[in-house]
Amino acid sequence: MKAMLLTRLVSLRDTETPLAAAQVPIPVPGEGELLIRVSTCGVCHTELDEIEGRTPPPRLPVIPGHQVVGRVVQAPPRSLFREGDRVGVAWIHSACGTCRHCREGRENLCPSFRATGRDADGGYAEYLAVPEAFAHPLPALFNDAEAAPLLCAGAIGYRSLRLAGLTGEERLGLTGFGASAHLVLKMVRHRYPGAEVFVFARNPVEREFARQLGAAWAGDITEAAPVPLSAIIDTTPAWTPVLHALANLEPGGRLVINAIRKEERDREALLSLDYVAHLWLEKQIRSVANVTRADVAEFLALAAEIPLRPEVTEFPLAEANRALMELKRGGTRGAKVLRVGG
Repeated sequence: MKAMLLTRLVSLRDTETPLAAAQVPIPVPGEGELLIRVSTCGVCHTELDEIEGRTPPPRLPVIPGHQVVGRVVQAPPRSLFREGDRVGVAWIHSACGTCRHCREGRENLCPSFRATGRDADGGYAEYLAVPEAFAHPLPALFNDAEAAPLLCAGAIGYRSLRLAGLTGEERLGLTGFGASAHLVLKMVRHRYPGAEVFVFARNPVEREFARQLGAAWAGDITEAAPVPLSAIIDTTPAWTPVLHALANLEPGGRLVINAIRKEERDREALLSLDYVAHLWLEKQIRSVANVTRADVAEFLALAAEIPLRPEVTEFPLAEANRALMELKRGGTRGAKVLRVGG
């Protein structure tokens, strides 16, 4: 089958072709696994983190991609799925199911957590194998390209919004305005119509997009919000926006950091951390670690209810490197999706 392979960690300042096109064997599903023919796969900032070594080390070589939409071509005996069923595969590829975190419904914290496209081959390929318990039926409302970003950008945005703790008419900030944040804004307008959303983005295209989607205000990441904010969700790869976000919070405000890692080149920004300006008056900081199956299932139901349609730009599988580099540069609307099969 055709696949795009990550064979070594690289800096995207040194190369624009981190992935190699390859012909690899079609995976053989293990016990309890589905074999899926991939139709689309979303392109996520996490792939940039994997390529540049900011995540826990991936298994190399590995096929990236964890926003996978496809159709079942082989299912285990007595499976709930049948050949031809359309399913989605998210960042969580598997967890042990028995540890304390799994028993408490926090399988995203499981020490045996395996990530699709990092610890197991992902969706930048024509076929994918996944435990059937970690495959998700997809609402028919969404086509294959629309469904792909829902599986990570949407689901992780949903988890971030829950951790932000909104209850009604608070003011929410979104730092960075890519695939995840634009879905969060749409969710907020549906679930909390009295809440105002303030967007901080480095690129004028992203700021204008936010205004079009109903943001009350949009400015640069370094700007001060016109009013203190109740909560802020940060989706950027840098440390500097964290400091600006903390300064924009009201007393008791909550910062939710939705990022696997922050870039080392921006670490000196932490030296500017000031207790009074950034942390005092019971401000809170929470990180988001992966997603659970419940996050994905609950979000898919909510997305269909709204309905929540992501804006997508499609690329053929062979142009995965171009999609990644455009994501790295920023300044485009919505989510990027690879078209793998029909």
